[in-house]
Amino acid sequence: MTDHKRDSERIHVTGDVTGEVSVYEPMVILDLSECGARVETPFAMHLGSLHEFRVSLGELSVVVKGRIVHSQIGGLGEAAIIYRSGVEFVDASEHVVTALRAFVGEQRASHPAPHVIDAEISDEY
Repeated sequence: MTDHKRDSERIHVTGDVTGEVSVYEPMVILDLSECGARVETPFAMHLGSLHEFRVSLGELSVVVKGRIVHSQIGGLGEAAIIYRSGVEFVDASEHVVTALRAFVGEQRASHPAPHVIDAEISDEY
């Protein structure tokens, strides 16, 4: 057992001193741009709340701060509710924006968007 001392002494806290902890939770990214994303999580995220998101872009991983701009129940998973939330990236560094832009460009080139077809629902059976 070592006899290591702390650099500064801790004091016992009285009264209401609280804090928060950030924990990375898995999520599914449904769509992505350099400005934001739509994600699925097994937990609700509050409108206007700020979070750090770690996004894996192939072999590169970036961390970007995002604000929740919409959130709703997206469906039921295995015995859990799935939430879909829109995230607006804020204060992203040039490095992160460049990485997102490059990844989105690569995805767009290798997976062209499906064609949209105009349609109507008929009231005739």
